[in-house]
Amino acid sequence: MMLRSKWLVVGGIVAVVAAVGAGMAIGAAAAGGRSSASAASGAARRHHRVDPSLTQRYDPDRYTARVSNPWFPLKPGITYVYRGTDGEDRTRDVFRVTDRTITIVGVECRVVNDRVFTNGHLSEKTSDYYTQDVEGNVWYFGEDPAEYNRSGKVISRAGTWRTGRHGAQAGIFMQAFPQVGDQFRQEFRRGHAEDHYMVLSLSAEVTTPYGHFGDNRLRRNVELTKEWSPLEPRVRDHKYYVRGIGEVAEVTVRGGHETLDLFAIRKR
Repeated sequence: MMLRSKWLVVGGIVAVVAAVGAGMAIGAAAAGGRSSASAASGAARRHHRVDPSLTQRYDPDRYTARVSNPWFPLKPGITYVYRGTDGEDRTRDVFRVTDRTITIVGVECRVVNDRVFTNGHLSEKTSDYYTQDVEGNVWYFGEDPAEYNRSGKVISRAGTWRTGRHGAQAGIFMQAFPQVGDQFRQEFRRGHAEDHYMVLSLSAEVTTPYGHFGDNRLRRNVELTKEWSPLEPRVRDHKYYVRGIGEVAEVTVRGGHETLDLFAIRKR
């Protein structure tokens, strides 16, 4: 699908004007004969982002491993525990934000350990690498996954990628200011990692073992997204994010029978 965007060249790097950050003054020069107040108002309604599909250089001074985006906060020491199903199998996902960081193409990223258990046995373990830009958007800089058989032997490392290797590029994982209809590429290594997402709603409702969200009694907004990949064109997933918590649920709505719900949050 095409991104809703306008092209703009900034300092020799192609960028895009779309809905991610608020309050940027891009486009004010095109205001023509409008008054300065009108131009400022118009600029405030615009949002700016660098298109992850075109960015080739990353300025380390614009990123931090301290990921504080309220839609996807990654505070070191916190662990999210999810329970779900994959067809007839029971699954448990343990998503732990570590104290560790890793430097990728000069950018410091937070390391997250993600372990998936299927019917009580470790089936997948992944190290994910996230960072946040100065506008508050969370970027995904790579992952090192491993799949295990029931004997505990690694049987696959498919999907491995890191920004800067083999043409891989970072992607937007979560906007600072999401808007319905926005869509982004979350990751890119051709033929290995090509996930995309689109914002479907900012007023969804969802119930998990951890709680019910979306009725505004707790003043927590719920973002609903759709995820897909050209590598699996028949599969569509929906994910729910609660502001102030992070991801609370996901479900395969086409091409599979997977569910995952937040069960507990553990703090060190």
